[in-house]
Amino acid sequence: MKILITGGYGKLAQAMRHTKTEHELVLAGRTAIDITNEVSIIDCINTVRPDCIIHTAALTKPMIIHEQYPCRSIYTNIVGTAYVAMACQRFGIKLVYISTDYVYPGTNGNYSEEDPVKPFTNYGWSKLGGECAVHMDQNSLIIRLALCNRPFEHEYAFDDMIKNYIYEDKAAQIILNSIHLTGILNVGGPTQSVYDFAKQDNPDIKSRPTEYFKPIPLNTSMNLGKMNEVSRRRQSPTTA
Repeated sequence: MKILITGGYGKLAQAMRHTKTEHELVLAGRTAIDITNEVSIIDCINTVRPDCIIHTAALTKPMIIHEQYPCRSIYTNIVGTAYVAMACQRFGIKLVYISTDYVYPGTNGNYSEEDPVKPFTNYGWSKLGGECAVHMDQNSLIIRLALCNRPFEHEYAFDDMIKNYIYEDKAAQIILNSIHLTGILNVGGPTQSVYDFAKQDNPDIKSRPTEYFKPIPLNTSMNLGKMNEVSRRRQSPTTA
């Protein structure tokens, strides 16, 4: 299968490029595809002729940018994703959309793919807006990902915030192994505090509570049962 990956300069796309896979991957950065331009998207599709698009391109960090410039967030993450979704519908291309655990409320944790969503930041709302367009295609896959860049970027980590952080190299393999699915899939690592996650690679990292950064969600952990079942099925030998 030939897969076009938007956001080709990003760390997740680059991690996919270095992942062992039977698929042919074509990474498209901003110079090759402008997701806010319908003509650019169609031109790229006509050039590459992909069977599937993994849509990683998005406005992400710094998170404050979504609060200060919401129109930029809307234009890139909602309108741009809608353009990609429409192009995939037009050409009959499978679409895999990289969303985020930030669409969940962040209160009780252990959120399944069927649980209600209520983002707590403009970034989460922008990604949920993209989900709405993608979800209208029954052959699409939405991946709600708790992604963390390697190495951990901060000098301290929250010891009372619970997530399913996963580094891009591990996430890349799971994504490429899941593109045959449809619907929604939670993707992440073990449920743990951000501090416990970060100190695995940096034992000297400092811990810090979230009390001075509130309001902030304390538990966006996801139920990964569906992801784990997909992994088990892939690893199990075929039986007659």
